[in-house]
This record gives sequence, C-alpha cells and structure tokens, in this order.
Amino acid sequence: MKSTRRSVITSLFSTIAGMAGFSLVARSQTPQNNNAPFLSTGASPDVTLYPGSIRYGNLVFVSGTGADAESVFEIKADTDFVLKKMEKRLLAAGSSMEKVLKVTVFLSDMADFEGMNEVYRGRFGEKVPVRSTVAVAKGGIPGRSIIEIDCIGYV
Repeated sequence: MKSTRRSVITSLFSTIAGMAGFSLVARSQTPQNNNAPFLSTGASPDVTLYPGSIRYGNLVFVSGTGADAESVFEIKADTDFVLKKMEKRLLAAGSSMEKVLKVTVFLSDMADFEGMNEVYRGRFGEKVPVRSTVAVAKGGIPGRSIIEIDCIGYV
C-alpha cells in the first residue's frame, strides 16, 4: 500500500512539474510585448484607412506604396520613386531597407518586370528580402500608379 501511495504521489508531482515546465516554455515563446502600441508613420490624409506604415514590437509593416499622382508611367522612374518613398517610411519607423524581410510588388503590366528589376536590384543591401511579384488587371492598382510595393521589415 505504501509503495502504491508513493508511486501515485511521485506520478502526481512529475505531472505537476511537467506542466509547469511546459507552461514556462509556452510563455517564453509568446511575444513579451503583447501590449505594444501600434505606431503609424507616413500616413495618408485618411489615416484610418491607409496608414503609411505600422510598427508592432520589432516588426514594421509598410503599406502598399505607389507613385500615384507623381507617376510618369515609366517603370524605372516610378519604381525609383516608390522605393524612395518606402525607404522614408521605414526610416521614420526606425528601420531601413537593409532590414526588410518580405516585399510584394504589384505591376499593372508584367512586361515591366525587367525594368522594375533593374531599379530594384541592390536597393536592399547584401541580404535581399524574399519577394513576390504579381501582375494585376489594368486599373487594379489604386490611383494612377503602374507599380505598387509593400514590405515587412524589422527594427
């Protein structure tokens, strides 16, 4: 009887210790700053719909950036304009082009892919971010832009 009781008590303590250890591991993988405020930077006039970027913890999300009214409808010039605008938003959030992890490029015409790549190449430092490039239907990019780029970086 004594050995059965000891076995049950030992098993109970082992289970409690295991659950406590599991809880600590789970807590250590949860972001420590869950209540970090969103920091919006470089916002358009309608900030509630189109903030230029949002920072959460050590991540920076830059919203789709197009050439809009400044578009000259020439892919190299428009790509350069968009990348410079995106860089300003990253810097305002405490990041930089070298800290970008993911980029999405939207083109109104996939024929502009090579021209966009010429300007894009080398803009993110030695470690280039992962990227998706897609063509959207004509008129699919808001405003008058022929290109739109968004990204995710870190601080």
